[in-house]
Parts: sequence; C-alpha cells; structure tokens
Amino acid sequence: MKKFTILIFAVVIIGCYQKGKKQDAASNNLYYDKAIEYRDNQNQDSAFLYFSKVTTYNTDSPLIAKAYANMAIIQCDQGDYFGSEESAIKAINYFQNDNKYLPGVYNSIAIAKNNLKNYKDALYWYSKAVSVSTDSLNILLYQNNITVALIDQKDYKSAIKILQKLLINNTIRNNKSKFAQVLDNLTWAKWLQNPAYNAKPGLMHSLRIREKENDLWGQNASYAHLADYYENQNLDTALFYANKMYEVSKQINSPDDQLQALQKLIKFSPTQLTKKYFGIYHNLNDSLQTARNAAKNQFALIRYETERHKADILKLQKENTDKKYQISVLIFSILLLSVTGFIWYKKRKQRLEMETQNTIRESQLKTSKKVHDVVANGLYRIMSKLENQQSEDHTLIDEMEALYEKSRDISYEQLEYTDKNFNEKISNLLKSFATENTKVLIVGNTTDLWKKVDATIKYEIEHILQELMVNMKKHSKATNVVIRFENHHNAVHINYADNGIGISKQTKFKNGLNNTGNRIKSIGGVINFNLGVEKGLKIQLSFPRL
Repeated sequence: MKKFTILIFAVVIIGCYQKGKKQDAASNNLYYDKAIEYRDNQNQDSAFLYFSKVTTYNTDSPLIAKAYANMAIIQCDQGDYFGSEESAIKAINYFQNDNKYLPGVYNSIAIAKNNLKNYKDALYWYSKAVSVSTDSLNILLYQNNITVALIDQKDYKSAIKILQKLLINNTIRNNKSKFAQVLDNLTWAKWLQNPAYNAKPGLMHSLRIREKENDLWGQNASYAHLADYYENQNLDTALFYANKMYEVSKQINSPDDQLQALQKLIKFSPTQLTKKYFGIYHNLNDSLQTARNAAKNQFALIRYETERHKADILKLQKENTDKKYQISVLIFSILLLSVTGFIWYKKRKQRLEMETQNTIRESQLKTSKKVHDVVANGLYRIMSKLENQQSEDHTLIDEMEALYEKSRDISYEQLEYTDKNFNEKISNLLKSFATENTKVLIVGNTTDLWKKVDATIKYEIEHILQELMVNMKKHSKATNVVIRFENHHNAVHINYADNGIGISKQTKFKNGLNNTGNRIKSIGGVINFNLGVEKGLKIQLSFPRL
C-alpha cells in the first residue's frame, strides 16, 4: 500500500496546486486579492481566513465559487479531506455551468476521495473533470490521475492501457517533467502487474530526466519506486534510494513522504539504526497527526469567527442607526422582541410536543406489552382449558381465539418513523437550540453520511443528540457549540464540543444522560465524556453505519 501512495502524492500535488494557480485572475475584491497573496506565500491559515471573508461578505457568485475552490485546496493540502470535499461542493453550487473552473473543482473532490481511499468515487470525479475540461494539458493530467486510482484498485491492465496512450501523446512528449511522470507510472504499473518485468531501464530513465529538470517532487516518487523495486534484489541499493527519498522529502517539506521514507529505512537498515529511525518516525507521525487535527478545528473556527464578525458588524450598524432614529428603532426592537419571543415559544412548544410524543410512544409500548402478557396470555390459558375439557361450545372458542389474535397484533405493532431528508432533520433539530447568546455550528452533516445508516439507528441518534442539546441548554451556559460529523472506517463519528461550565468527574448522571448511554449501547456504539477538563465539555460518540 505504501508504494501506491507515493505515486498518488506526486499526482495529487500537481492536481491541487496547478488548479489553484489558474484562479489568480485580477480581482477588485480586497479580501480575495489578500487571500491570493497569503496563499502564494504559503500562509495557509491567513489565506483561508480571507477566502472565508470573500464567501461571507460578497455577493458575486463566481468570486465566491473561486474562494470556496481555493479553500478546498487548502483543506486538502492540510489533510482535512472531508472539509475539502464540503468546500468543493459549495464551489460547484456557485459555479453552476462555468466550465472554466468546474474541472479543477471536480479534480479537487477526486483527490479528497482518493486520499480517503474511496477509489471508486475518485474515478467518478476524475472522469467528470475530463468530460467538462477544455484544456488539453489538464485533460491529460486528469487521465493520469485516473490511472493512479486504477492502480490502487489493482486494475493494472486498464491503467497500463491509458498510460501507453499518454506516453505517445505529443503534448506529454514535449513536456519533459510530464513525460518522466507518465513513464515512471507506466513502468511501475507494469512491474506491479508482473514482478518479473525488468523495470530498471524505465525507472532510471525517468529519474535522469527529473534530476536534469530539477524536479524534486518527481525525484521523490522515483526514489520511492526504486527502493521498493530493489527490496528483493539488492538490499544495499534499496537502502541507498530510501535514504535519497528521505533527504528529498525533507527538501520539499512533505511530512507524508518523510514518513514513507522512514518506513523504508526501518525496513532496510541494519539493526543498530532501526531504533533510531523508528524514534524519528514516531515523533514525526505524532506531530503530523496533531497538526492536521488542529488544522481541521482551526478551519471550522475560522468559518465560525468570520460569520460571528459579520454579525458584530451588523450589530454595530444597528447601534449607529439607533442614535439617529431612536423612536423608529424602539418600535423595531419591540417588533423584533415579539417575533423572537414567538419563535422561542414556538420552538419550545415543538420541543415539548416532541418530548410528549416520545413519552406517549413509550407508554404505548408498555401498554401493548402488558396487553400481550396479561390479556392475551390469559385468554390463551382459558382456551387451552376449554379444549382440554372437550367443550362443545366451539363458537366461544373461536371468538376467544380471534380476540387473542387481535391482542397479539396490538403487542407487535411497530411505531412509524420516517428518516427522509435525515441530515436536514438533524440540522433543524440542532439549530433549534441556537439563540442570540448561544451559537450552534454544524460541520459535515451531509446526505452521503447517512446513506448507509439504518432507520432504527437514525431514530436512536436523533434522540441522543436531542438529549445532549437539552442538557446543554439546561446546564452548560455555553455560548459556542460545535457538532462535527465524520465517517471513518465505515463508522459515523460525532464530536460535540462547547465552551460552557463542563461536567466535573464527581457528577452523577441523571436519567437523561443514563438513557443516552443505554441508547448508544443498543445500536452497538460507544460514547465518551471528557470530564474534568479546564473549561467546556467534549463528547465523542460513534456507531457503525450498517
């Protein structure tokens, strides 16, 4: 698997970065121009902030779309693949039918899918990029990306067929770096298909071109392939290329490739050096995971702070207007309070009705079970006695049997539950707890996330989330609440965080949170409360999708 990811990474960087560079047209928007400046200087956080401001404070759809596309690239480069996909899809909605930018956005989604090892979907989005692209070089690059996804699926035959056509294409042959890339990929695919294939000439030819062109990313891929190629032929040569890869990966500042190179060094090195490389690998891997997790949270917070800042500006404008038009504002405030009170009352009524309905359902279940256990079973005993006494009053027996069947049907009645548009249902549920003083931010609650989740599980999750939000409303005094939804290894992960007063380790859970624990266990999931933290509350829960 590590051999394939080296190949993917070389292609991914080209796809992401070139796509971003093509969106640098002059703009009259100060936020957008500032974002481009930060992006080109590798200041990703600041670039993301200003792109976010473009989407918040601008009404120009094409410019908003380009900002979202750039945000998707930044998130992709920082390992936030779910966030990248979400931003790219928003860009599509704003681009509409603008074929100039759509291919790059489709390619961005494909890259995110590929990094999430969803190769089937990656192929779909790469193909869409090819189908709408009008740039001949980009079409060839997207086709090359397709071959990477095919190799990951071990469909070497299809990948080789495409790469052979690319290798004789004049556009590729006239671009030395691209020619070396395609040659390297083709040679690599042939060797993976047939380990007896002599891959040395093709791999070395590609490396020589890349060294002459000073293509460090390309050299990195070549060294990785040569190290793996020589693994079972000459361990010293394999170690030599692993060291070369490690040095180049540090030059291009690619921690992922450094980790892969270290894996090879651990594997190929003498015993006395293995511990040293393992220590470096462990520290780098921990740092990378920490940085990526921090980046994911940072992107969500930037979006939240941008939107909050917009709200603050609107509030300031309102205060300035108040000074000039005090009487008008007073009337408006009264109306606003009335509407807010009505909405609050309506939401409160809806929540109470929902809680009442749940109570009624539970009561109905208890009652129906009681009917079955007491009435139905009692009737059945009487029927058995009459039959044993050889009574001739068969009419009575038939009527009692019908009555038994009816009571039995009642006990097995199932509550109706609809999970149509479930992501919207969940969003509406969570947002209903937002107030002027409490902001609720939802990340990753997409339609695809819930596609393979059973309706019974959805029913339980809806009530679990409702219980968490009710608990927040009653006790936390939080002003910011973030709920993030993710899909990892065919399981849904929900991370809840607020900045309230938290829960101490000595707190005893009451019925509500105890019921939440029982519900998550009933669907094969787990829930963790991070108790005793300095401020706020964090809760992680997960459950299988199928």
